Formats: sequence, structure tokens, C-alpha cells
Amino acid sequence: MAAKTQELKLDIARIGIVSAILTQPDHARACYVLAHGAGADMRHSFMEKTAEGLASHGIATFRFNFPYMEEKKGRPDQPAVAHAAIRAAVAEAARLCPGVPLVAGGKSFGGRMTSQAQSKAPLPGVKGLAFLGFPLHADKKPSAERAEHLAGIAIPMLFLQGTRDGLADLGHLRPVIETLGAKATLHEIAGGDHSFAVLKKSGRINDEALTEVLDTLAAWIDALT
Repeated sequence: MAAKTQELKLDIARIGIVSAILTQPDHARACYVLAHGAGADMRHSFMEKTAEGLASHGIATFRFNFPYMEEKKGRPDQPAVAHAAIRAAVAEAARLCPGVPLVAGGKSFGGRMTSQAQSKAPLPGVKGLAFLGFPLHADKKPSAERAEHLAGIAIPMLFLQGTRDGLADLGHLRPVIETLGAKATLHEIAGGDHSFAVLKKSGRINDEALTEVLDTLAAWIDALT
């Protein structure tokens, strides 16, 4: 499916301007506001492949840099700054894709910041949240504390998680999903790590695992919208 890519600037009120990218297929059925993880910006290959893969499904993506990444600082922004960036991105996506249903979320840190923003005050027009590797806890330090705010979210949520994810022990994540009830869906990527990379002995390659992620995400968005 043909798609056009626009290099943009996103103005975050009282904070500054960051880079953004809209990947928009013809007659997009939805737009996913896609926030990057803590250690890589919106141009990372994972983000590029996600945007391209969703475009092939007829779904647009709006990517953006958090201010710390735009300024090439090593430490992620404070939550209030990250939340402001996400709200600005959602508003801009709505402006650029009028009448198109919105979904928000992203990779790791970006997904968690989006969920926090939604829990504090609903993101206007957003129909659901999709997390590409939700970071439930610090690496190999199982806990469910980072999930406490999810109970305050009323819209549907999709958790795409690798079964080898060191930042989301499934023994802790599954009970969280059960507690959230019908509004939460968990899809496990067998053998996938935090970025859905799989071991060679699994019998498949990383691109196949990512295809499963994107096919599942696209189907969920279609059902939602």
C-alpha cells in the first residue's frame, strides 16, 4: 500500500520544538501515535519498521522525539515533560489526520509515559493504548509497581510482550492483565526479548517475530476502530 512520509516539527507548549514524522498510507483507517523507547529515538530501525509495517496494513503512524532525545541528552525527561510531549503529539496527529481514529502508545518508556498521561487525564480522541514491550519493572527486578496507574485507564489496552522480556516478568504481568479485566489484552511473542528479538534456536528470525507483533497490533486497531 502506497504511503507518504512527512518530516515535521512538533511544538510542545512552554517546552520547545522537536522533530516528528508522519507516515500516512492512502485512505488510512487509523493513526498510531508512536512514542520511542528510552535509549533510541524515533528513527531507530525498530520504529522505522513499525511505521512501514503498519502502513502496509493501512494504518498511519505519528512518531516524534521526546525533548531529551532531540537535545541528545542521556537522561530521559521528567514524566511531566514526557506527558506534555505526548499530548502535543496526539493533538498534532488529530490535526494532520482529521476524522481518523487515534491510538496511542509506543515502545517501552514511550508506552509507559503514554499510559501515565492517559491515567492523569484522557488523551483527546484516543480510542485505545498499545504497548510494544511495556516496561513493568527494572531489568530482572520483577515487580508490578509500575502498573498501579493502569487501573485508572478506562479505554482498551493492548500489551505486546516477549516471553524473554527482562523488563516484564510474565509471572507479574499476567496477574496485572487479569486485574484490568476486559479492557486489557495480552499477546505474548514466544521467545521474544524486550525488543521482540528471538534466539536462533527458536526456528524463526527477528523479522518474523516483528511481523507477528504488527499483524496483531493492526488486527486489534481494526477491531477497536
